[in-house]
Amino acid sequence: MQATDNSAPILTVITEQAPETQLMALILSKAAVDQGSPVQILLCDKGGDLALKSPPTISQQPLVPKNISPAGLLSKFINSGVKVDVCAIYLPDREFGKDALIDGVGVATPPEIAGYFTQAETKV
Repeated sequence: MQATDNSAPILTVITEQAPETQLMALILSKAAVDQGSPVQILLCDKGGDLALKSPPTISQQPLVPKNISPAGLLSKFINSGVKVDVCAIYLPDREFGKDALIDGVGVATPPEIAGYFTQAETKV
């Protein structure tokens, strides 16, 4: 779908491990994409675990009514070209490195994210 004059960039920040919270944030982000808004996803703290090659089991379990898991919907975003990053402090505070992340997930820098969310039209 083409961006409309009313389409504002969206920065979705997921910090929760709760699968309903994760999935709802991703569902709302998908709705924004479907309406033409560019979306970028930032995963921090327990939300960053969604980006692992082996995400927590709780994030892999499909939820009704769409029968999709948070990890599954995140993969669809990545495969469709949506920018997905873990926050800058996610990896340094873990015992693993970037190789533990699924392909297509980057590591955000504070200046990059600040540049995105301080644009007047961006919604967080």
